Amino acid sequence: MSTQEKNIYKQITVPSNKKSSVPTESRAYRGISTVNPDSSGWVLYDIALIKQDIINNFHIRQGEKLSDPEFGTIIWDVLFEPLTDGVKEAITTNVTRVINYDPRVNVDRIVVDSYESGIQIDCTLTYLPYNISESMSMKFDEDAGFLS
Repeated sequence: MSTQEKNIYKQITVPSNKKSSVPTESRAYRGISTVNPDSSGWVLYDIALIKQDIINNFHIRQGEKLSDPEFGTIIWDVLFEPLTDGVKEAITTNVTRVINYDPRVNVDRIVVDSYESGIQIDCTLTYLPYNISESMSMKFDEDAGFLS
């Protein structure tokens, strides 16, 4: 092979078939959830993950968490009690504490009300990393448990 032919091979470049590894969108939080039947996969991102973490915190009764016995909700203990103003105030304080436990979210407003067979809590949350406000409604049913 002549020197001229060798130089031609050095000048030829073949483009790579690799795709760019730059993500299409930035996601700050990533986790999994196996309880959402509507989801196509188990992976949750950002606001969906924050919501699921809040819901998980409401499944913990106060005193059940070994490392922090003050953590958890009192709603399961007052579910069958009459919904007096004192109970509403205690629930509001407790819900505020449970939601604000997560540093990614802040509670703006909480409304505690009774419905057919349980307690309904409507709250307005602000997701701090995104500066997005959203309403969240939770129902604690005497028969069915937690409904969101």
